[in-house]
Amino acid sequence: MKSEYITGNTSVNGEAIPVVSTELNTKDFLGAVMVRWGINRDRYRVNPGIYAVGSPGPGAEVFVSANYKLSFDSLRKNLQGKNGWILVLDTKGVNVWCAAGKGTFGTKELINRINIVNLDKIVSHKRLILPQLGATGVAAFKVKEETGFNVHYGPVRAADIKKFIADGYRADKEMRKVNFSFIDRVKLIPNDFVYGKFYLLAAMAVLFLLSGISAHGFSYRNFQDEGGSAILKVFLAYFAGIVITPIFLPYLPARFFSFKGFYSGTIVFLILLLTRSAGHNLFEILSWFLIITTISSFLAMNFTGSSTYTSLSGVKKEMKISIPLQIGFAFTGIGLQIAEKLIY
Repeated sequence: MKSEYITGNTSVNGEAIPVVSTELNTKDFLGAVMVRWGINRDRYRVNPGIYAVGSPGPGAEVFVSANYKLSFDSLRKNLQGKNGWILVLDTKGVNVWCAAGKGTFGTKELINRINIVNLDKIVSHKRLILPQLGATGVAAFKVKEETGFNVHYGPVRAADIKKFIADGYRADKEMRKVNFSFIDRVKLIPNDFVYGKFYLLAAMAVLFLLSGISAHGFSYRNFQDEGGSAILKVFLAYFAGIVITPIFLPYLPARFFSFKGFYSGTIVFLILLLTRSAGHNLFEILSWFLIITTISSFLAMNFTGSSTYTSLSGVKKEMKISIPLQIGFAFTGIGLQIAEKLIY
C-alpha cells in the first residue's frame, strides 16, 4: 500500500523511484504528536531506499537521511521548491544522531545502500550531502574508496540546507552550532514522561504500601488517610525529574544531571514543606525529602541521552558517583518512613 507522502513515481533506467511530497499533511502532524508521546515510536519509519523530490535529473543533489520518519519528514519539507534525491538508510527507525552513535547510520550501511539502489546509475555526479549529526558514524574516506562518492557534511538543521547549497556547500558558524533551546527540551518531555511510567507506578506502589504500616501491623485506615498523599508526593517527585529539570536545565546548579534533578526535587519538597504537606514530624519530613529528591535525581539522569552536551564517558562518571548516593538516600528515606510508622 502506497504511503500518503508518496505522490507518484519517476522512472530512471527503467526503475520506478517513488516521488515524495514536500508538504506535510494532517496525518504527518498527528503521527509526529503521537510519537512524541511514545505512541508507535518503534514503528514510525519509512522504507530504506531512494526517493525523489520534485523532478530531479542526473545532476540533482543527493541528500542522505535516516529512516526514522521524523528525520525524513524534516528533510523533505525543507526541500520544497528543489529537485533532489533522498537516500534513506536503514537505521532501524532511529534518528540520525542516535543512529550514528549506534552505528546504523554508518559507513557500512551507507556504502551498502549506495550499491543497492545503483546510485551511480541515477546521478551523474559524486556528491552526497549528509547531516552533520551523522558525521560520527560515517568515515568519508572509506565511502570514497568503496563507492567513489564524496561526502559533504551539511548543516545541523535541515532548515539551512538550501542556504548551505547556495553558499557552495559551506556551512557558516551558526549552521554548525547545535542548539538545545527551551523548545527543543520541551519537545522531549512527553516521550520521557511516558517512557518512565513503570518507574512511576512501581514507586507509587511501594510508597502506598508503606503508608499502611502501623505499630500494630497494616492498617486499612492508614491506607485511607495517607495512601493518596503518598501517591501524590511520588507523582510530584516524578514531575520534578521529568518535567521541571529539562525546562530549567541551564539554570539549575551543578554539572551532573542527577544533581540538577536533586535541586528540582528540593524545590518540590520545599513547596510541600511551606504548604505543610511534607509530614507531621521530623522523621516523616526527612524521609520525604530523601525520597522525593532521589526519585527526581534518578529520573533526571535519563535526560543525558537527549541532551546535546553530554558524553558517554561523562555519563559513566556521573552514574558511578550518583547511583550509590541515590541508593543510600532511597533506603534511608524508606527506613525513616517505616520507623515513623512504628514509633508515632
